Amino acid sequence: MTGPTMASRPGTKGAPGARTPVRRLVALSWAHLLNDGAANYLPGVLPAVLVAVDEPVQMAGVLIAALTIGQALQPLTGWVADRVGGRRMVAAGLLLSSLGGGLLGVTRNLALLVVLLLMIGLGSALFHPQALAGVRSILQDRRGLMTSVFLVGGELGRGIWPTAASLVATHLGLTYLWIVAVPGLATVALVVRWAPDLAPRRRTGAALRWREHRRPLTLLLGYRSIRALTTAALVAFIPILWHVRGAGLVTGASVITTIVVAGVAGNLLGGHLADRLGRRPVLVVSSLATAALIFPVVYLHGPVVWVAAAVLGPVLFLTASPSVLIGQDIFPENRSMGSGIALGLANGVGALLVLVIGFLVTDADVMPVFWVVATLSVLSAGVALAFPRSLMH
Repeated sequence: MTGPTMASRPGTKGAPGARTPVRRLVALSWAHLLNDGAANYLPGVLPAVLVAVDEPVQMAGVLIAALTIGQALQPLTGWVADRVGGRRMVAAGLLLSSLGGGLLGVTRNLALLVVLLLMIGLGSALFHPQALAGVRSILQDRRGLMTSVFLVGGELGRGIWPTAASLVATHLGLTYLWIVAVPGLATVALVVRWAPDLAPRRRTGAALRWREHRRPLTLLLGYRSIRALTTAALVAFIPILWHVRGAGLVTGASVITTIVVAGVAGNLLGGHLADRLGRRPVLVVSSLATAALIFPVVYLHGPVVWVAAAVLGPVLFLTASPSVLIGQDIFPENRSMGSGIALGLANGVGALLVLVIGFLVTDADVMPVFWVVATLSVLSAGVALAFPRSLMH
């Protein structure tokens, strides 16, 4: 008897009794929401966490870097994911992210807090490459738009969870943050059942052509790192900005939620526009518009701030789906690795940059961070113009 083929493995197209692609996509998107929610709610409670561990605001960048640096492992976990196949890494990633997120509110020790943040980053590194490869395996047409649907799950988690966590911390206390981990832990079994069961590629995968990929890889890493820095800096330092202004946790967290949830529209639109117009216009417009819209969000006061945040969100997230597809197209011989570079490695580099610019913050002035981020966002438009035409279709 021969071993299972790609067509006969459970969870792949054509398997007898396989779940519909839409159901699988919804299940993976839901798991993505919970994974990224538990892994990214820290900014919403960051001022309170800094007080709990008795650290100054300059440590905000360090904690955000610790949270996201583990995602730099995604190219490695993507390489492993393609070779082991299955769906175990998706389930393991969701489990680690949820457990780490549930324990953040318990510790009052800085070293242990950093360990938990690194654990969450490792969970994200395990989850994303195999999940993205699974999404691609169940989609045949309109991959840009459908990949956006999956990414929207993560954006909703990153948007809703900071405000949810801030409400828990404000009304119940930090120790009750374990509540936000419960849905993710309960969904691990769903992932094991419904996520695509990918066939391993260790026998048929082509060797990685590093020399051929070097230039587009460098451009992608540069572009995505700046975009990751922009997003991480906004979600990290906007709550600090509002804390400096004397506002409560929920106020700063709600601005983040507005940006990220409104960004869902941009995520979907970015995939659609990339399918229709090509990827380059999406990348350039997103970079320039983001740079311009940062300032109304951080300088204005009153209800108009949330209006500006709702406009910033869509343009900030226009590039998510096109960037992932570019990464996959750079590495057709290992698409999980390509996804890992576009999301994980770039997020890791962006995390290191957040750590550096975090030291520009003082107890009285947060604004220098936003000027640096806006300037870099403009520069990223130039990087987008340098991508090879073959990747911009």
